[in-house]
Amino acid sequence: MSANSDMRDQSSEPVAIPDALLSRDSLRQARDMPWKAVNEIRRWLLHPLSAWALRGVELGSGWRCYGRPIVQRHAQSRIQIGRRMILRSTARSNPLAPNHPVIISTRRPGARLSIGDDFGMTGGALVCDECITIGDRVWVGANVVICDTDFHPLDPQLRAARPLDAKTAPITIADDVFIGMNVLILKGVAIGAGAVIGAGSVVRRDVAAGATVAGNPAQILGDMPSSPDKPDRM
Repeated sequence: MSANSDMRDQSSEPVAIPDALLSRDSLRQARDMPWKAVNEIRRWLLHPLSAWALRGVELGSGWRCYGRPIVQRHAQSRIQIGRRMILRSTARSNPLAPNHPVIISTRRPGARLSIGDDFGMTGGALVCDECITIGDRVWVGANVVICDTDFHPLDPQLRAARPLDAKTAPITIADDVFIGMNVLILKGVAIGAGAVIGAGSVVRRDVAAGATVAGNPAQILGDMPSSPDKPDRM
């Protein structure tokens, strides 16, 4: 086997977050990618501040915050997040460099934001005026915005008289959805299980389970392959 082949074999190993800060895997990762070790140290140091930011959120165990997220929760709303959530809010926490901290916001009485287990998000914003429901194992790329509201009325007279009286509609994102960076998901959208949303897409209509979509507006490119050994590449 050639040296180049050896390098390819080594580089193809998956890079996961070590389960423990002081372990063989964490030490090996610190040797190979020292910036990740720095991120982990900063995460531990910022843990109390992150916990403070997440006050009022019904949060499962095992969460990790790289940088302090921004949480804006209406006192009469509900935010529920499952186990093992990972939020990346600093430019150094991801090579795609989020342009601001993760923002989680509920803005009206009765608003409900519900997220399942193993949720990951880098920068971007979740803005909920009515209802956003996200399943398990949903990964959200850098600088994505998911909002169930128009924020302001589109009619100019109504906008002048009642600037915050915007239309809203629930958003549902099922299990195992992957959302690429810089995506915008608009109100009233339902995304089926296992769907892939290409980077830079604007999603304003429902996406079927297992579909791959991209563009503005997002259009169907195809279905995800049935075998995980042959990942689709757009």
